[in-house]
This record gives sequence, structure tokens and C-alpha cells, in this order.
Amino acid sequence: MKKSINIALTLCLTILLLTSCSEASQQVNEKMDEITKRATQLDSLVNLEADKVMKLDSLLLHEDARLKKLDSMVNNAASKVDTIIKTFRNKK
Repeated sequence: MKKSINIALTLCLTILLLTSCSEASQQVNEKMDEITKRATQLDSLVNLEADKVMKLDSLLLHEDARLKKLDSMVNNAASKVDTIIKTFRNKK
């Protein structure tokens, strides 16, 4: 009789342990799914911001090239003005 009670008690404890492990496993899976979802959203946001940075970098490079071209044009115009002034002074 005592042996039957011990076996029944052991069986009940084993079932309770397995049930609690199953619930814990389910909770862990839910948390992992939530973390994966958040990580995916964060990755998407990072990619979007990286694209914006790349576009801004491209725009800056383009504007830098334009500024260099304008600087060259200003230098050429200044050189021509200097030549005209020197010519005018030499004629006096």
C-alpha cells in the first residue's frame, strides 16, 4: 500500500513538473518571438536610416563637386579681371 502511494505521489509530481516545464517553455518561446519581432523592426529602422545617410552622403559629394567647379570659375574670372586691370594700368 505504501509503495502504491509512493508511486502515485511520484507520478503526480512528475506530471506537475512536466506541465510546469511545458508552460515555461511556451513562455520562453513567446518571449523569443517578441524579441525576434523587435529585432526585425529595429533592423528595418537601421536600414532605413542607413539609406538616408547614404543619400545625404551622395548629396554632399555632389554639392562639393559643384562648389569646386564654382570656385574654379570664380578663380578664372578673378584672373581675367586681374589681367584686364594690369592691361589698363599699363596703358596709362
